[in-house]
Amino acid sequence: MATPALVLLPEWGSGHLMPMLECCRRVLLHGGGRAFSITLLVMRPPTSEATSEVEAHVRREAASGLDIRFHRLPAVEPPADAGGVEEFIARYVQLHAPHVRDAVAGMACPIAALVLDMFAAPMVDVARDLGVPSYVFMSSTGAMLALMLHLPVLHEVVTVEFDEVEGEVHVPGLPPVPPASMPSPVVDKKSPNYTWFMRLGDRFMDATGIIANTADELEPGPLAAVAEGRCVPGRPAPPVYPIGPVLSLGDSNAKKDPHELSHECIAWLDSQPPASVVFLCFGSMGWFEPPQVVEITAALERCGHRFLWVLRGPPATESGAGAPDGSEYPTDANLDKLLPEGFLDRTQGKGFVWPKWAPQKEILAHPAVGGFVTHGGWNSVLESLWHGVPMAPWPLYAEQHLNAFELVADMGVAVPLKVDRKRDNFVEEAELERAVRSLMGSGEEGSVREKAREMKAVCRKAVEVGGSSYAAMQKLSAALHDGAALPKK
Repeated sequence: MATPALVLLPEWGSGHLMPMLECCRRVLLHGGGRAFSITLLVMRPPTSEATSEVEAHVRREAASGLDIRFHRLPAVEPPADAGGVEEFIARYVQLHAPHVRDAVAGMACPIAALVLDMFAAPMVDVARDLGVPSYVFMSSTGAMLALMLHLPVLHEVVTVEFDEVEGEVHVPGLPPVPPASMPSPVVDKKSPNYTWFMRLGDRFMDATGIIANTADELEPGPLAAVAEGRCVPGRPAPPVYPIGPVLSLGDSNAKKDPHELSHECIAWLDSQPPASVVFLCFGSMGWFEPPQVVEITAALERCGHRFLWVLRGPPATESGAGAPDGSEYPTDANLDKLLPEGFLDRTQGKGFVWPKWAPQKEILAHPAVGGFVTHGGWNSVLESLWHGVPMAPWPLYAEQHLNAFELVADMGVAVPLKVDRKRDNFVEEAELERAVRSLMGSGEEGSVREKAREMKAVCRKAVEVGGSSYAAMQKLSAALHDGAALPKK
């Protein structure tokens, strides 16, 4: 029989595409001797900037030497009347369904799985029509998975908007969730984003399985709630395979070229004492208006800790309507315009402000870094946990408010940071100063730092031979191999 193929359909954002690809690379390399090929279905993103980023990823993977094929799907016209970012993405992805069907139906080998991004979950119908298995790849948390599966139930039980709830929202497997910690796509029930999230979670239930970028030991509560059927009473969920953390960390054993210069951020960290630097970085789409920048500078000066701050400028589209999919990528910052006069002089030697893309994974691995102020995107969280760095989460969009709650209240690896959601997640100077002091000091952060060290060991043990994620990957590989089927024509 021909080698079965894993056919991947990721959303184009790096936080979706790269973990899915890395997950399937892991199955390819460590799947218990079972052979698979990978075909990546490439959707053309709705913006030229996102297209350039995707093509750069494709070029890198094409040069990797692994058995990965790339199939570019025909372009589609983006929906012109979407009412929000999440609705736009889900509808735009769904418009590719006929092309996905044609691509899979045209393959001459057995299909081990059509692996779908969470936004592509409705395409379980395409897989069903073709008689091949479908797996949803959950690039977010087990907590978000539990919430999405449970959202139709919550919709019936909670008849008001979540921010009008008196008390907390109950999500299976999590401590009671404050309404202010609910994810951005579900805070407005009148929004089509909310309707789409309910629909997506419902379609997860029709998949052959769910691949989750987490580990049993990281999120035991939510994963158990899903497995035990507590999220959708009376309807068993598909099997969940927690195979994380799935991180593209490169080859840590590779010899570095002695003539290769370190990145400026790493070179600066090399001169700092161990665990002395607080690192501030807010993801590929994180940036702040000037009033917020002023609050951050004041907090950093007042707390007195060493800092490395990745400060980006506003997106080029800021003056227009913005990208329809929400991918408003920041530009390189003009520090002379953004920073208060004299700030760089007053913090010279103790602080370093970097205005461009920065090598976050390498920075978090550096021994000088002692804490991380982060937007709390799941990939950034996993990188921080992998290196045992405690966090102060500053959520900005998507599911990050729920991530922040889970990190503080459930995992215990982060100190709380109060953000004002009604003011675009604004943080006052005094609150940021308090959080940084707590994160970097010797008071309440002691248990947080210890917990982060514990989670570092947990993450690494999970993916080693004999670990829970390694075992889940072996089960997934066997299920993929055993379920492979030729697509119906």
